[in-house]
Amino acid sequence: MSDWLRDVTALAGRLAVAVVFFAHGLDKWQLGIGGTADMVGGMGIPLPTVTALFLIGVEVIGSIAFAAGLALPLVGILYAIDGLGALFLVHLDAGLTGQGGYELVLVLALAGLALGFNGGRLSLDHLLVGRRRGGVSASRGADTRAQTADTPVS
Repeated sequence: MSDWLRDVTALAGRLAVAVVFFAHGLDKWQLGIGGTADMVGGMGIPLPTVTALFLIGVEVIGSIAFAAGLALPLVGILYAIDGLGALFLVHLDAGLTGQGGYELVLVLALAGLALGFNGGRLSLDHLLVGRRRGGVSASRGADTRAQTADTPVS
């Protein structure tokens, strides 16, 4: 598969995951910190105000960063914490599928984590950091391939 196609599909995946987290974050943003804290506290989640701040921050600000490809590993880890927290604290008793099931939060958490560490070159992370790292290893890799190709097989 071409590198270009890999990068475009990583971008598409990042955008899809970010849009879903962002939509859930906007709901919490509209409730406000107090309303979101009341909601999560009513579900028995500890430290409801801290949790509300975390969820709103990750789902709104983190999603903007994730879509742009900024701080991908960090946001991926935060998405995993967000989603797995929802799975274990809210959705687990409902089972995998059906009303209130955890299939969506499981997929979002792990897709966010995977894309956080494999976000592709169409990202601000690559533009700001990856080119410098990739340029050195790419040129070393090209030299190694050229030497290998010229080396006779014994």
